[in-house]
Amino acid sequence: MVWLGDQSKTQAAVGLSEQERQGLFIEDALAGDEIELKLNSPKHDSRTPNIFVQPVYGTIYTGSSEKNAEQGGTSFGDVNVGLIVSNPRLQGATIKTPVLTSQVAPTILRALGIDPENLNSVRVERTTVLPGLFDRN
Repeated sequence: MVWLGDQSKTQAAVGLSEQERQGLFIEDALAGDEIELKLNSPKHDSRTPNIFVQPVYGTIYTGSSEKNAEQGGTSFGDVNVGLIVSNPRLQGATIKTPVLTSQVAPTILRALGIDPENLNSVRVERTTVLPGLFDRN
């Protein structure tokens, strides 16, 4: 993620040739409208980067000889993971609906009998519980 002091230089910063991208192991670089489709506008939210670089899967940018792993990113291998929910009151099933990790907290509350709407983030972001757990007989 890159935050620029001069936002007018954003497009120039991501305007790399295919050869330059390969040399830097860049799969994709999001900026401008592409950033705003996934995140808030960097023009109005200082927490949002001007540029989001998605490295080629498996790439770790570091000068350290000790670091050999990263906490994850947005590549397919980082975000396409299995989720197992276990509760003796739920009927076993395989549900193949894509979900978000943000749905875990409201699901836990619902399973405990607590209204997920008690969470401010659930109300603001309109986060739903995980599908298929509570709406089956």
